[in-house]
Amino acid sequence: MPGQTTATGALHVFPTRDELITGLADWLLKRSLEKKEGAPFRIALSGGSTPQHLYALMASSPYVERFPWRNMQFFIGDDRFVPHDHADSNFGMMQRLLFSKAPIPAGNIFPMPDRGVAEEAAQSYERTLKDLYGAEEFAPDRPFFDVQLMGVGTDGHTASLFPGQPVLHNRKAWVATCVPPAAPHTRLTLTYPAIHASQHVVFLVEGAAKQHIVTRIRAQDPACPASAVTALGELVWFTDQAAAPSDKQ
Repeated sequence: MPGQTTATGALHVFPTRDELITGLADWLLKRSLEKKEGAPFRIALSGGSTPQHLYALMASSPYVERFPWRNMQFFIGDDRFVPHDHADSNFGMMQRLLFSKAPIPAGNIFPMPDRGVAEEAAQSYERTLKDLYGAEEFAPDRPFFDVQLMGVGTDGHTASLFPGQPVLHNRKAWVATCVPPAAPHTRLTLTYPAIHASQHVVFLVEGAAKQHIVTRIRAQDPACPASAVTALGELVWFTDQAAAPSDKQ
């Protein structure tokens, strides 16, 4: 069913974290191999602790030999506006765990800028996306991303769409800045329209600490920014048993 929300998206629950990560790696591998030859498979990656296990698995055998790396393009869903070699950089983490270990052509990796003025960096990344998309606005029937990988915070944020921030009302820009009051560093983040322009939006969540917020987001609690995420195509949840919403426990 196209045009899914966090409430209508299918829920895939795995008994353990290891099975969750393996299940998602298998799902991503299948999607990437289904892509028509010559058409890039575009994936926006997420920061956070849980995806680190996914990236490490993708860069290890047998996955590292099976993914069609030359046909894949990697983007960043959000990042702290710090140098890429900073300990808090999402790109730096991805570079360490995945990009430096898998045979990905350097030109297929699109990090967010890490220098200069944050607002100008956001505009620069947006320009990169628009040039690749070949249009100034998203078409309602043509996604940009094949997969948008996302997580959720215990406050209901996703990417760097934090509660109460102006970026939540930005429906024109594809990339914007955010300065979360309770988290360090200015952020660059894809906006709701850019996230929506995805064939598959995938929420990856684990642990009992996230169970309550997943339940609230699935119920479309407006206080949770993640509740407003939609997909042009399919939205799916990948969780372990501990994080599964209360009606699925």
